[in-house]
Amino acid sequence: MTSKPPGRLRADAAHNRRALLDAAAATFAEQGMDASIAQIAARAGIGKGTVFRHFATKEQLVAAILRDRLDAFTAAGAALLDAADPESALLEFMTTGVEMQARDRCFCEAGTGISHSDPEVRAASARLFETAEALTDRARRQGSVRDDITGVDILLLSRAAYEATAPMGDVAPGLQLRYLSVIFDGLRPQAARPLPHPAPTSAQFAAAMDESC
Repeated sequence: MTSKPPGRLRADAAHNRRALLDAAAATFAEQGMDASIAQIAARAGIGKGTVFRHFATKEQLVAAILRDRLDAFTAAGAALLDAADPESALLEFMTTGVEMQARDRCFCEAGTGISHSDPEVRAASARLFETAEALTDRARRQGSVRDDITGVDILLLSRAAYEATAPMGDVAPGLQLRYLSVIFDGLRPQAARPLPHPAPTSAQFAAAMDESC
C-alpha cells in the first residue's frame, strides 16, 4: 500500500477539519446545541472518530465555532472603524450582530455556555469588546449617542433586540430590526436623562457568562 507524503497528510487533515467546522456550524445554526455529533459527521462526510480526533469533546467543537463567529463579528466591526459616519457605522455593527444571532442559533446559545471557559473564546470576546468600544467612542465623540453609553452596552442591547423578537422569528422575519431601531433612538443624546446604574464592564460581562454555564 502506498502511503501519503506528510504534506498531503497535513492537507487532508486541514481539509477534514475545515469541512467538520463548516458542517458543525451549519448544523448548530439550524438545530441549536442539541444537534448530535453523528449528525455533524454525516453532514461533513466523515466518521465520528474523525470528529473526536480533531475535538475531544462536543464543547471543544462548539468553542471553535464560537471563536469563528466572534472573530467574524469583530472583523465586520473593524471594517467600519474608518467609515465616514460614526453613527451609521455603529448602527450597522449592531445590525450585523442582531442578524448573526437571528441566523445562527448556536451563536446565541453558545454565547452563554460552557465555551466561555475556553481561553481562545475569552480572547476573541476581548477583541470584540475592544472593537465595540472603539465604534461607540467614535459615535460618542460625534455626539450621535449619549456620553454614558459603552461598547458593552452596545453588545447587550444588540442581544436584547434579538431576544425580544426571537419567539416570532419564523412568523415575522426581520422584526428584530424594528426593535433595534427603537433601541438606537434611545441611545441618542436628545432629551436623555441620567441612567440609574453604571454600565457593566467587560470583566463583569465575562464573569456573568461563566456563572450562567
